[in-house]
Amino acid sequence: MEARNLLRFLFLSLISVAAFVLVLTFLQLSYQLPRTVELLDCATNSAWRASRNPCNHALDTPHHPLDPLTIREFEKVRSILSSHELFESSSYALHSVDLEEPEKTLVLKWKKGETLLPRKASVVARVDSKSVYVLTVDLGTGNLTVRETGEHSGYPMLTVEDVTGTTLALFASADFNRTIVQRGIDLADLACLPISTGWYGKSEENRRLIKVQCYSMDGTANFYMRPIEGLTFLLDLDTKQVVEISDTGRNIPIPKAADTDYRYSVLQEDPHAMKPLNPISIEQPKGPSFTVEDKYLVKWANWEFHLKPDARAGVIVSLAKFRDPDTGELRDVMYKGFSSELFVPYMDPTDAWYFKTYLDAGEYGFGLQAMPLDPLNDCPRNAYYMDGVFAAADGTPYVRPNMICVFESYAGDIGWRHSESPITGMEIREVRPKVTLMVRMVASVGNYDYIVDWDFQTDGLIRVKVGLSGMLMVKGTTYDNINQIPNQENLHGTLLSENVIGVIHDHYISFYLDMDIDGSENSFVNVNIKRQQTSPGESPRKSYLEAIRNVAKTEKDAQIKLKLYDPSEFHVINPSKKTRVGNPAGYKIVPGATAASLLDLEDPPQIRAAFTNNQIWVTPYNQSEQWAAGMFVYQSHGEDTLATRSDRDRAIENKDIVLWYTLGFHHIPCQEDFPIMPTVSSSFQLKPVNFFERNPILRSPPNLEKDLPVCKPVASV
Repeated sequence: MEARNLLRFLFLSLISVAAFVLVLTFLQLSYQLPRTVELLDCATNSAWRASRNPCNHALDTPHHPLDPLTIREFEKVRSILSSHELFESSSYALHSVDLEEPEKTLVLKWKKGETLLPRKASVVARVDSKSVYVLTVDLGTGNLTVRETGEHSGYPMLTVEDVTGTTLALFASADFNRTIVQRGIDLADLACLPISTGWYGKSEENRRLIKVQCYSMDGTANFYMRPIEGLTFLLDLDTKQVVEISDTGRNIPIPKAADTDYRYSVLQEDPHAMKPLNPISIEQPKGPSFTVEDKYLVKWANWEFHLKPDARAGVIVSLAKFRDPDTGELRDVMYKGFSSELFVPYMDPTDAWYFKTYLDAGEYGFGLQAMPLDPLNDCPRNAYYMDGVFAAADGTPYVRPNMICVFESYAGDIGWRHSESPITGMEIREVRPKVTLMVRMVASVGNYDYIVDWDFQTDGLIRVKVGLSGMLMVKGTTYDNINQIPNQENLHGTLLSENVIGVIHDHYISFYLDMDIDGSENSFVNVNIKRQQTSPGESPRKSYLEAIRNVAKTEKDAQIKLKLYDPSEFHVINPSKKTRVGNPAGYKIVPGATAASLLDLEDPPQIRAAFTNNQIWVTPYNQSEQWAAGMFVYQSHGEDTLATRSDRDRAIENKDIVLWYTLGFHHIPCQEDFPIMPTVSSSFQLKPVNFFERNPILRSPPNLEKDLPVCKPVASV
């Protein structure tokens, strides 16, 4: 028996080494395409994407100050670093290599056709597995400067090699293999996931640690539903040594594999499956109404904005402008918007679960986890696809294909309408369809899939929506029926299937929204809706509502907890830009269904994710303050968060300000979430408020039969 397991271990180790080498090879060479494939220039318009042919990113050149780094620029950064005295005789890892955006004032002044602003790269590097440097690399001059970052407790975002190297290190550990074999588990059936540790005390300081838990792949592709419960390995990320093993679940069976697979190829033979729906598609006989210029500048209806794939944020929307339908003026709405951080705490305090309090953007990289989108399913047939280009730990560029899609959407919604009643004698029925432009990215962070949509509408509204799907993170248990459970609260979740508990957890996504309403000098107004009592004899009414406007003077004035019975509207206005009747031009944030964190404010994970203490914050613009949980998040103590920065209570009236909004979900799992979850979504809106003189889509035309393709219905059976 032991000899057979040893052979399995050796075989699996060889496979692991080969897989690791293949991963590194892919990272180094993925942007190089076979000679037999016709290469298309990415800089052309969206037509090339319709063919879904490979794009030759080696030909890319920047056209705009905010365009991401190109492959040639990544290679230049790598060359400059490798010849610098800090790196040439040391081992190092690059945890991020991104465009260092020029100063905002310079970007706003730049016009197309002018000389491009100096191109610089921002690099976060660790040298000799200990010292962290933040560097600016000037791609024009080749100069390299070290930036001051101050004292910080955390580490940079994990690299792809950190994650892949974890699994390789585990299978090289005799203690790991012995523990798995003692559990009676075949090493060939093992799937292991690295889990960020959070921070819970001094014992975790001065070394990068990661925890690993494993699952059985035997009999299913959905190994997430087959946890090896109570078994946790603590690994030093730099030495690649297993430093601790916690094995407390030997009496807990691995859940069965039956009915856990989610692949259509496996499920389509089910006699009870739903009859497939007839295919549905949006047809555009005249082609799409949007264009993408120079790869990243999107123009649609009256909207114009810049898109950028980003390793940490995922997708960044910049320089969003709207052309006023009355004046023709292209007006500023938002300088920059993106998902700054995610917080996903699980509500199980036991040894194998308490540390599961993820900060996905700062720990793993939201963009690094963005998987290629699936044409016709993730995005409709009229979509334009955009790739991301990122750097591996040694600086080698690689391509994440089809990372973002852009498409026009029509779901039968109405833009505006009115019909006159017959009693007026007027036969009027005016209706306008609502067509929107969608920008979509999906990040698959381990078991969870996050669908992030930026929905631009013809009336100037922006809707930001987050959808959650994928697999639950489940816990193994000895129970197979709730009747066996003496105290169900001790489950910390819901019994979903035999021996499977879906653990209660939350999701919070914090958005950075640098609103520039007709310019950068804006103010935040809390428009509080208050009940007022009528005076005796004043009116048959006893009460009415009044809007009381309070302009926030400092940051603490703008720290908002949403309250159902103390409602407000929240406006960002330009006090110096007025409509013809005197109202300040503005946009308001309209919260949708959301959730607030209920954790103790002194709970270590809540300290690190203190940006969830409020749903709304407003801070003065500072180019170095873009991450809600801080620059260095991995194992951070929470000393550099949106909350700590905002508590400085800086002035924000009539300043260049940033609005932060946190969207939240409480998730109590249910059986419908097993074995894979139907998508659940929530959203918020950025809506014009006195931005226009009147309805901006008043003159939009209705749909007419002659403009649409003639489709004949299939004869009913």
